Amino acid sequence: MMNLGSLSLSTSKSSKPMVSISFWIPYFTHWGESLLVCGSAPGLGSGNVKKGLLLKPSQQDDQLIWSGSVSVPPGFSSDYCYYVVDDSKSVLRSEFGMKRKLVVPETLTGGESVHLRDLWQSGDQALPFRSAFKDVIFHHSFDVKVEKPLGVFMNKSDQDDSVVVQFKICCPDIGEGTSVYVLGTPEKYCKVQKEDSIGFESGGNRELSLHSIGSKQEYIVMSDGLFRAMPWRGAGVAVPMFSVRSEDDVGVGEFLDLKLLVDWAVDSGLHLVQLLPVNDTSVHKMWWDSYPYSSLSVFALHPLYLRVQALSERLPEDIKEEIQKAKNQLDKNDVDYEATMETKLSIAKKIFDIEKDQTLNSSTFQKFFSENEGWLKPYAAFCFLRDFFETSDHSQWGTFSDYTDDKLEKLISKDNLHYNTICFHYYIQYHLHVQLSAAAEYARKKGVVLKGDLPIGVDRNSVDTWVYRNLFRMNTSTGAPPDYFDKNGQNWGFPTYNWEEMSKDNYAWWRARLTQMGKYFTAYRIDHILGFFRIWELPAHAMTGLVGKFRPSIPLSQEELEKEGIWDFDRLSKPYIQKKFLEEKFEDFWPFIASNFLNETQKDMYEFKEDCNTEKKIVAKLKSLAEKSLLLENEDKVRRDVFDILRNVVLIKDPEDARKFYPRFNIEDTSSFQDLDDHSKNVLKRLYYDYYFQRQEDLWRKNALKTLPALLNSSNMLACGEDLGLIPSCVHPVMQELGLVGLRIQRMPSESDVKFGIPSNYDYMTVCAPSCHDCSTLRAWWEEDEERRQQYFKEVIGVDGIPPSQCIPEITHFILRQHVEAPSMWAIFPLQDMMALKEEYTTRPATEETINDPTNPKHYWRYRVHVTLDSLLKDTDLKSTIKNLVSSSGRSVPANVSGEDINKSRGEVIANGSTKPNP
Repeated sequence: MMNLGSLSLSTSKSSKPMVSISFWIPYFTHWGESLLVCGSAPGLGSGNVKKGLLLKPSQQDDQLIWSGSVSVPPGFSSDYCYYVVDDSKSVLRSEFGMKRKLVVPETLTGGESVHLRDLWQSGDQALPFRSAFKDVIFHHSFDVKVEKPLGVFMNKSDQDDSVVVQFKICCPDIGEGTSVYVLGTPEKYCKVQKEDSIGFESGGNRELSLHSIGSKQEYIVMSDGLFRAMPWRGAGVAVPMFSVRSEDDVGVGEFLDLKLLVDWAVDSGLHLVQLLPVNDTSVHKMWWDSYPYSSLSVFALHPLYLRVQALSERLPEDIKEEIQKAKNQLDKNDVDYEATMETKLSIAKKIFDIEKDQTLNSSTFQKFFSENEGWLKPYAAFCFLRDFFETSDHSQWGTFSDYTDDKLEKLISKDNLHYNTICFHYYIQYHLHVQLSAAAEYARKKGVVLKGDLPIGVDRNSVDTWVYRNLFRMNTSTGAPPDYFDKNGQNWGFPTYNWEEMSKDNYAWWRARLTQMGKYFTAYRIDHILGFFRIWELPAHAMTGLVGKFRPSIPLSQEELEKEGIWDFDRLSKPYIQKKFLEEKFEDFWPFIASNFLNETQKDMYEFKEDCNTEKKIVAKLKSLAEKSLLLENEDKVRRDVFDILRNVVLIKDPEDARKFYPRFNIEDTSSFQDLDDHSKNVLKRLYYDYYFQRQEDLWRKNALKTLPALLNSSNMLACGEDLGLIPSCVHPVMQELGLVGLRIQRMPSESDVKFGIPSNYDYMTVCAPSCHDCSTLRAWWEEDEERRQQYFKEVIGVDGIPPSQCIPEITHFILRQHVEAPSMWAIFPLQDMMALKEEYTTRPATEETINDPTNPKHYWRYRVHVTLDSLLKDTDLKSTIKNLVSSSGRSVPANVSGEDINKSRGEVIANGSTKPNP
C-alpha cells in the first residue's frame, strides 16, 4: 500500500538526483477531517484533489501540525493549495486567495531538502488580492516592480551542511520607496521608508526553529502570511442609481453621473460608492418595475440608466430639442418611472435608426457581442416575445414557452421582419455597457471602489427562468420570516433555487453572474446572504411571508411527533376556526365571512371553502365581492383578517411528504396553539425551538460552504454579505472563514440583549451604517418613533432630558462620528444621512427620503435627491465636514488624482466607446 505521507514523482527506479520537498502547516481540524495538498504537477495530483498528497498530523506544543513530503527533480514547478478533506478525500473546504507557487531551481544538484512552512490562507487573509484593494485602494503597491517571481528561491550557500531561510510576507499597502525587512531575534518584520522611518508590525513575535541538519544543504521557505499592521479602514456613500440627480440626466440618475459622484466622494474623503442593483427589471412595463431586486435578466443592464445624448456625436437638431424638452418635463421631485422609460426608449430608437449600421458593424460592438452573446441573444428574444404577447409570463407564449437553442436561433435570425427590433435591444445593451464601463474605469483611476448589489432572487417571469427553468423551483416563492422589517414576514415572489441541479455544473449560472458583475464593480453586496445558508420558502399561492419553512431543513417527522404524544395532525395543520374567534375578529360582520368563505364542519367549527383556501384565492374572492358591491367593509382590513384565520395553524404539512411537518413561525401567537392542552404546548414549544435554533445549524453551515465559495471564486470582487434578520449561529463563523464582510445597522443590533448596536464593539470584518435602503433614514427614524428617540438620546448620546424633535445637524454629526470611529473595515452612509449634516438640505420632509418600505410589496422605488451632484460638488462646506469626520477617525482618504487621463475620462462617452474632452 502506498505511503500517502510521502510521494515521489516516479514509481520506477531512477538515477536522476531528486530534491525532497516537505510541506508543513498548522491547522486544527474537526473529527474525521484531514489536510491534503494538491498541485498542478504530477506527484501533487495534477489538479485532482483525490490524487493529492495526504498529510499526517502531529502535536507540537499547542499546535496541530500537518506534514508530508514528495521527491521532485531540480527545475520542478507547480502551483499548489491546501484542502480539508473527509475520509474519502472529498473536499470540505479549501484555502482562499492566490494559488501558492513552487519553483525548484535547476541549479540544485539533488539530495537537497526544501521545507515549506506555510500558514492556512483564510478568506480574510485573501482580501488584499480582491480587486477593491488590489486594483483600487492599493493599486500603487501592486504596481511595485517584483524582483523575483514568487516561489523561486535563489540564495545558495557554499557550505553543504548550511540552512538557507527565505522569508515571504504579504505587504499589500507598501508605498513607493519603502522596503520590508525581517529582524531577529526575535523574528519580526518592519517597513523602512526612504526617509529611514521604521514601522514595526504589531502582534507577538514570529518564531523560526531549526531542527536536525543533514549532510546536504537545506532550504526553509517561511510563508508568514500578512504583514501585521493596523487594519485599513475606509468610508463610503450609498445611493441608488435612480436617486442621483445631475444637470445632464433625463428624469433619473444615469451611469455617466457616477463620474460626478466619484468626484464628490474623493473631495469628501470617501473611498467607495455603493449602488442598488442596476439590472433590467422591465417585467411589467410599468412602475412596478421600479423594484430593483426583481430582475428581468441577471446579466442585462437597465435601459433606465442610459444617457441618450451620449449615443451619438451627430445628433440632429430636432432630437437635441426633444432631449432638452424631456429633461425639463421629467425634472420632477421623484422619478416618474413609466414616463422616463417611454421617453428614453423612444429617443434611443430614433437615434438607433440613424446610427445602427455604423454601430453594429463597428469592431467595438462586434467584440461586445462575441463576449456576451450567451445571455444577450436570449435577452433580446425575450424582450421581443414579451412585447409581442404583451406579457412576460412565458407560460403564455404558446410554442415559445419551452425554450430551446433552435427556437432562439430562429427568433433572432436576420431573415425575420422583427430582426431590427432584436438589434435595437443589442444596441441599447451595448451602449449601457460602454457608459457603465467608462464610469467604472473613472472610479478605479480616482481610487474609489464601485460597489454593486447581487439580488437574492430573479423574477419568476424572467429570461433566466425561461432559459434555465430546471434551476428554479417554480412552484415556490422566496421571502423572509418575521423580523425587524416586517412582523408578518416578507414574500418577494421569486422562485427558490434548485441547488441540487445548480451543483451539477459547479454553479455555472452563479459564476457567470459574478463574472459579469466583475466587469464593472470591484466590490459587491450579497443581498440576503442568509439565503445561501437556507431560504425561507413559501408556496406559490401565498401572498404574505408568514406561513413558510426553511429550505433546506430537517423537518419534524410524524414518528417523532407521535413519540411525544402528538397525534391529531389535521387539527394542528389545518386552520383552526371556531365561531367564537370569528365573532371576536369580525363582530357583526362574521356571518357574511362565514357564508362566503367557510363551511361549517361541526357545531361552531369551520373550514375554508375550496375556492378560497389560499391567500391568492381569498384575494380573488374579495375582488369579486367588491365588484358586485357585496363587500361593505374595508377590503384591505377584511383581507388581513381573513388571512389571519387562514394562517391560524400550528404545523405546516410538507406538500411533497405528508409525514413531514414544520412548526409555523411565532407558533405561540396563534389561537390554535393557545387552545391546546399543556402537554402539547410544552412539547411543541420545545420542538419549535429545536427546529429554528438547533437542529439545522450543521446542515446550514455545510450548505453555505458548498454554495458561497462558488461565488467568491468566480470573481476578484470584494464580497460583503447583508446578514440582517433572524441570524443562525453558524452564519458569522462561516462568513469569517470565507472572508465575507458583514453588515451592522445600529438600530438593528445582532445581539438580542441590547436596544442599539455599539459601533465601537463591531468586528473589523463589517460594514457599519446608521441606516440602509430598507429602513428609514436617520432623520425619518428620529422623527417617527418618540420612544426610541428618547432611549437613544439617553442611552447612546448620554443626555438626560427631552431630545430635539428633529434630527438636527449636531445629532447627525454625533451618529456619523460614532460610525467612522468604529473598528469596521467600512463605514458606509446613505447620501441622505450625509446631507443631513447641513441644515439647508433638511427642508424636504424626512419621510420622502426613504428608499423602500419592506412591508409594502408594491412599493414605488422613486426617491430622487433634491440637489444636483453639480451643486454638491460646489458645496465645499459639506465636503470639508465629511472629510474631516473621516480623516480624524484614522480612516483612509483617497489622494486627489490628477492628470490628463482623468481629465479626459470626465468627458462625454460617445458612440464608439471612446471619450472626448469637455469643451
